[in-house]
Order: sequence, then structure tokens, then C-alpha cells
Amino acid sequence: MEKYLGEHIPKLGFGLMRLPKIGEDIDLEQTAEMVDLFLSEGFCYFDTSRGYPGSEAAAKAALVDRHPRDSYLLATKCPVWAVKTREKAERMIYTSLERTGAGYFDFYLLHNLGENRSKAFDEYDMWNFLARRKEEGLIKHLGFSIHDKADALDAVLTAHPEMEFVQLQINYADWRDPWVESEKCYAVAQKHGKPIVIMEPVKGGRLADPPRQVAEIFKSADPDASLASWALRYAASLEGVITVLSGMSSVEQVRDNVSVMKHFKPLTAEERAVIEQAGGILADIPAIPCTSCGYCMKDCPKSIAIYGIFQAANLLKTYGDAKAAKGSYEWNTSGLSMGKASDCIACGSCEEACPQHISIRDELKKAAADLEVPAKA
Repeated sequence: MEKYLGEHIPKLGFGLMRLPKIGEDIDLEQTAEMVDLFLSEGFCYFDTSRGYPGSEAAAKAALVDRHPRDSYLLATKCPVWAVKTREKAERMIYTSLERTGAGYFDFYLLHNLGENRSKAFDEYDMWNFLARRKEEGLIKHLGFSIHDKADALDAVLTAHPEMEFVQLQINYADWRDPWVESEKCYAVAQKHGKPIVIMEPVKGGRLADPPRQVAEIFKSADPDASLASWALRYAASLEGVITVLSGMSSVEQVRDNVSVMKHFKPLTAEERAVIEQAGGILADIPAIPCTSCGYCMKDCPKSIAIYGIFQAANLLKTYGDAKAAKGSYEWNTSGLSMGKASDCIACGSCEEACPQHISIRDELKKAAADLEVPAKA
């Protein structure tokens, strides 16, 4: 008997978000090879979403049409904040069933709760609608994913104790990060007795290629272990984990990940100390000392997404990943209907409210120069 939902599920899941491509199209031949290798090594959990372009159709072609339904577990999600009517929100699960041909979903998630996105699930009463779909057998287990802080997660789980699991962003770089609050969110899920699917254990691939001084620590501790393996094992070593999703993009990545996780062993005390040292170095890289308290934004006349902008700026400062930083910047500003750094009129109200005494106006100028796409002439 399981102590918690998913206790016996292998602790590596295949995230179908970053599949290999040929031009703009998903490389179905390579994806099928990746799926076959993953299954042959004893793993079974696949995660997709209607919000990942082409992913559900690829799941059908590479997985559902080629393997017995009882040989795998399939999860998908409904981002209902992306549509304007209840009818379209309710249609999402049926569209996903059509695209995947799966017949039912083993795990179904209300997708990306948090901030101003959560209200759509309440307005469309998706909680009760999906509970009925579960009663009909279209869903085996119902949960949600969230990108927000611990207080927001606590509020959702308090309001909806019927949710069976939660999907959280957890990795050693974000464990004590004031924006992500991985440790605090994990503690909230544990308090509510909810098992966790872990997303972004390698932080979008950045922990597979961390700053040089971090990589040197890991290579010194174990020259034969891949840098990504440290991050995967860190996440999988936590209690109450259903599985750890890895968004794999090549056969080589699948091969490396399954070799690490096939005979998974939790981190030893010595290995935890190595990761603590690495995480400390990441935290010490000079960054904007924003704690995302939001005080600076309350009286901003331009509704600028100040702490979201600083989150993107620190991504660039720490990892040097311009593409990821710009993507984060666009989501935190335009994606959330908030003002950009270049909208700042230098009124100074933000700096008067900032408990960290950050030179916000100067940092916004730098962010605009580094992260905004220049207007075409």
C-alpha cells in the first residue's frame, strides 16, 4: 500500500515541453526514439500541456499510438486563464483528449495558478467541473501547478483540499530564492499532506551548465557525474515526491537522465554539503537584492512590474542566459499586463517604499537596456 499518491512511481518523469525540432516542427522520429528508450528503462510518467505547441499531438504520435495504454502515465494541463469564456475553458479537456487520443488522463492539472491567473479557475468554476470529469473516469488524479509564493499556495490548498497533488518548481538554486520560495512552498505542500510533482529541477537547463565556479565544485566532488545529475538527485531526494520532470530535448539527454535515475539513491550527507556549497556560490553572485515584497509597486503610476523585471535581470546576472532572461522579462511585463522598465518616469515613489534601499530607477534603466527588444526604425 502506498504511503502517498505516487510513492511507487519512478522518480524521473519525461517533460514534453522542450522536444527536439526540425525547423519549427517537432522531430517525431527522434521523439519516438526518446520515448522508447525512456519506457524501456522502466520509467512511465509523461507530462504535456495544451499550452506547449505541438506537444499533445507529439504525445499521441510518439507514445499513445505506439504503446499499450497501461504501460505509461500521461499528464496534461488546462491553462484556462488563456481563454475568455467558460465554454472555451470547459472545452480544454476534451480538446486535449482528442489531440492525445489517450482516452483518459492519469494526472490532470489546473495549469499555472498564481498571481492574477488564479481567478479564472474560480470564475469558470473549473474546480467542480473537473471534479465531475474525474467522477466520469476521464481523470484519475486531479491537481494543479503553480508559479507563486508559499502564501498563495497555502490559500489554494486551504480552499481546495480535494486537490490530490501539486506541481512545484523546486531546485537547489531556487530553494531559498525570495521570488520562487521553493523551500517554503515545499513546506506548505507537506503541511497539507499533498504529494509533489517537481518541475524545473534543472532550472530550464541552466543547472546543467552553471557558472564555472559552481561546475568546478561538482566536478571536484565527482568527476564522472554530470552536472544535471546533481540537480535531479537533489529534487528526487525530497520526501513525498511523485516524480521529477525533466524537459528532455535529445536522445543523449534521455540516456544520461535514465542512467542517473534508474538505480536512484538519495543524496548522502556529504553530497548535500557539496550542493549547499554550490548553492551558496550561486547566491553570492552579485545581484539586485530584491526580496519581491512588492512595496515599490503599490504606488507606481505606470504599474511597472518591478520585482518581476529584477527577477529577469538577476537571471542574466547569475547565469548569463540572455534568451531565458528576456523570456522571463516579457512574461513578467507584457505577459502579466504590467509596465516595462522603459515606462519608468523616475518619480521615485518606488525607492521611498523599498525596504532594501535599492536604486530602483537606475536598475530599471539597466534592465531596459539589457532586456528590452529595441524598437524597429
